[in-house]
Amino acid sequence: MENGTKREGLGKLNVSSSLQVEQPLPKSKLWKIIMVGSIAAGVQFGWALQLSLLTPYVQLLGIPHKYASFIWLCGPISGMIVQPVVGYYSDNCSSRFGRRRPFIAAGAALVTIAVFLIGFAADLGHASGDPLEKGSKPRAIAVFVVGFWILDVANNMLQGPCRALLADLSGGKSGRMRTANAFFSFFMAVGNILGYAAGSYSKLYKVFPFSKTQACDIYCANLKSCFFIAIFLLLSLTTLALSFVRESELPEKEEQEIDEKLAGAGKSKVPFFGEIFGALKDLPRPMWILLLVTCLNWIAWFPFFLYDTDWMAKEVYGGKVGDGRLYDLGVRAGALGLLLQSVVLGFMSLGVEFLGKKIGGAKRLWGILNFVLATCLAMTIVVTKMAEKSRQHHAGTGLLMAPTPGVKIGALTLFALLGIPLAVTFSIPFALASIFSSNAGSGQGLSLGVLNLAIVVPQMLVSIVGGPWDALFGGGNLPGFVVGAVAAAASGVLALTLLPSPPADAKPAVAMGGFH
Repeated sequence: MENGTKREGLGKLNVSSSLQVEQPLPKSKLWKIIMVGSIAAGVQFGWALQLSLLTPYVQLLGIPHKYASFIWLCGPISGMIVQPVVGYYSDNCSSRFGRRRPFIAAGAALVTIAVFLIGFAADLGHASGDPLEKGSKPRAIAVFVVGFWILDVANNMLQGPCRALLADLSGGKSGRMRTANAFFSFFMAVGNILGYAAGSYSKLYKVFPFSKTQACDIYCANLKSCFFIAIFLLLSLTTLALSFVRESELPEKEEQEIDEKLAGAGKSKVPFFGEIFGALKDLPRPMWILLLVTCLNWIAWFPFFLYDTDWMAKEVYGGKVGDGRLYDLGVRAGALGLLLQSVVLGFMSLGVEFLGKKIGGAKRLWGILNFVLATCLAMTIVVTKMAEKSRQHHAGTGLLMAPTPGVKIGALTLFALLGIPLAVTFSIPFALASIFSSNAGSGQGLSLGVLNLAIVVPQMLVSIVGGPWDALFGGGNLPGFVVGAVAAAASGVLALTLLPSPPADAKPAVAMGGFH
């Protein structure tokens, strides 16, 4: 958009004709941004455990592969409702504790409850009458699903207000918003590294010997022990951030704008769903394109997030659920791959801003790396075929052996390379949403909640059709990965051709009112 464009409703961006040159971020405010961003490490530690260990775990509880994806349906449904609701009410919250902090604190408390339910699902199920033998454990599954629902609600209560608080601390300046979201992405990588490292270590349960019980075997005990660490990390980081970063420390001008917004909201209260539908109705064109690109991007990512360790265990290692040997080895190897991916993600997160400037802008970087994502997902077919051709059986026992070193290296390399586009997925869409919404005069919490719809709707779609789609082709994981590769390529094309570039690193004229 050129400077001086007139605003027609919210159909176009409102960019001031005279942009103010952005000043360097003060060290004091940078420190606050880092502390708030560090909460992402605690959140992502738990997510890493979910993504690497829970799909195999629900199959061990007795849910077939074709139905395992339905368990994940509760996450996007809760995210579709919770994050926009939390975003709206945090934008309009007048609590003496601040706008964002009460929601962050409540989210951390709910995570603790949810993690307890998930970790002790097998024990609670057995205490309620589930058999100890292999097979379906309906009571444990019920406890697990309840915990999973609560966990996803809690994560959405945490992440939305955290990103909105980062946007508040950035003062509406595009460069600072990108920096803040890059830090958030970096700490997500730190949480991933710690979570996947914990998940790949098979003897962690010995640190918490009480975790292994009659109903909870070594795999379950390791999962339970990982969640103990997750609770400690999240509560520690959240307590530190909320103790030292107070929203009353926002600059005086920003406080005045916030007060005006709250006063306006008090005079004319609109029910939440009227507000959210109004947001979608009057969404500016750049936001609609951003939602479309993000939607396709997550159709690409979510099949891999669901089944990455399952793919490593089944297609690469040749294991079967419950065989207790190759499948478990494959899951651990997949967790190691996700650990490598997170290391790459961490370094890449710190270089997103630099690479964006070198390549020619954030949207170009995002578009190019979507093609990298598409290539990596397509290469899972090659690695799988290599693994199948190199299968070997032990000469003495006749048992199937682990894949050759070359196959392992190929699979782990794919995991690591995917950390590059993942860093962009975790930062650029949120930064663009903050920038576009600021230029359109929209509330940060609500606008990020709207962006979340473009993430959870694809997750719902994949959760519903992913398992049955894979079952049509024999029950493997590759069909979903192929669809992901196609979606990633489409996302890259749209990002390069239709997505508008954000304004230069300057502070636009920002109206603090919400969507109307």
